[in-house]
Amino acid sequence: MLIYNVTINIDENVLDAWLKWMQEKHIPDMLATNKFTKAKMCRVRVDEEMGGATYSVQYTTENQETLKAYYQEDADKLRAEGARMFPNKFVAFRTELEIISEQHI
Repeated sequence: MLIYNVTINIDENVLDAWLKWMQEKHIPDMLATNKFTKAKMCRVRVDEEMGGATYSVQYTTENQETLKAYYQEDADKLRAEGARMFPNKFVAFRTELEIISEQHI
């Protein structure tokens, strides 16, 4: 299992609209690609020197092949929509995390 993590710093002037768009449109669109089994959105609890609010969205996927298919088939379109909706209002960086183990109470 892998986690495709997207960390975003969003301008606070558009934060409410962005949160609504993420929860009602973007994350459902990501899941609709059928390349991810779940998504988790978290606020990063840190004061940024550059301002804005920072969030991490974690999409769980089965394997590297599925993630590669997302990059090839869906990523450009979905990323472009965010840039069109919120031009020059956010920065994002992406990381891939490999799940080694998971424990629950």
